[in-house]
Amino acid sequence: MTDDPRKPKAFRLEPETSAPKQASGAAAKADASKAGTRKPRTAKTKPKGRQPRALKAPEIHFEEPSDDTLLPAVARDHTIAKRFRWGGILLSGALGLAGLWAGLAATQLIEDLFARSPTLGWIGSGLLALVLVAAFAIIVRELFGLWRLKRLGTTQADATRAISADDAKAAQATLTDLHAIYDARPDMRWGLAQLKEHSQAIMDPADRVKLAERDLMKPLDEEANRIIARAARRVSVVTAFAPAALDIALVGAQNLRMMRELATLYGGRPGTLGTMRLAKMVAGHLAVTGGLALSDGVISAVIGKGLLGRLSARFGEGAVNGILTARIGLAAMELCRPLPFLTQPRPGLSDFMREVVSFGGDGEQANQDKSDKSD
Repeated sequence: MTDDPRKPKAFRLEPETSAPKQASGAAAKADASKAGTRKPRTAKTKPKGRQPRALKAPEIHFEEPSDDTLLPAVARDHTIAKRFRWGGILLSGALGLAGLWAGLAATQLIEDLFARSPTLGWIGSGLLALVLVAAFAIIVRELFGLWRLKRLGTTQADATRAISADDAKAAQATLTDLHAIYDARPDMRWGLAQLKEHSQAIMDPADRVKLAERDLMKPLDEEANRIIARAARRVSVVTAFAPAALDIALVGAQNLRMMRELATLYGGRPGTLGTMRLAKMVAGHLAVTGGLALSDGVISAVIGKGLLGRLSARFGEGAVNGILTARIGLAAMELCRPLPFLTQPRPGLSDFMREVVSFGGDGEQANQDKSDKSD
């Protein structure tokens, strides 16, 4: 058998479609040496250590929860119970029953009067009509008093917004309300005429409000100071000389009278309900500002007058009650005044100290000093 060596020759291998993705190192070198045209694969250098991948922040959508969901179950139940006012239902039902009882009683009375005599029946009917008309007038007056008191607060809020934000609409609304409040008063006609004359030449909203305070509020503030001083002196005397069982009621009545006079002076003219509402507002204002607490300066001023040393304790208690009355009057003045204090000086408690703690010759001397200054 003869050996017939085969001559070497180059040939190309077609790549297989089902070939694995990665071949071994020896097979890759053999293919590269046989093909001649395929470039050797360069090894990729891997970074040392494990590199963290950048993660995309997920999008989170927040939903504003309601107030009830933020509260625990007990608080939610308390809130629901608070919204459902049983006290209001009780008061409404009691008033309804009282109205029905009064109507049936009046009807029965009129029927009995007609049964006795037609003349008595018609007289009773006329008196009942008079009572109904008077009750309707009182209700309307109280509602108008509450509305006027609310209008003073609205005017003050508009004036504050006109000053702080330089709002022309708020300034115009303030001037319109002032004209509506004081147009029917003879003592304010001169101030309104001056305001109308000067406001035409001023365009800045804040300056127009300041001009209104200068022309309208100055005489009212002077009268308000006199009202507060009279009330403080009256409370001091009542507390010093009235029996201990009646001094609280008398002091409360004097304070309500003072608040009503101040509200009427500034254009509120509240009725009974309006005065009670004003007293509630004053109490809230004093609770927020801490105005009922006597400061060290006030106490030292009272002691410096010698009241606690040379007079009775009852008279010293009257002086302290007079000072508290003056503080209540200042709070009512701030609430009833339709304009905030801008150009006019804000009265302080020290302005009424001499009026409260001075009696007899001191009071006459103070009045004489005031008259000399005015002259």
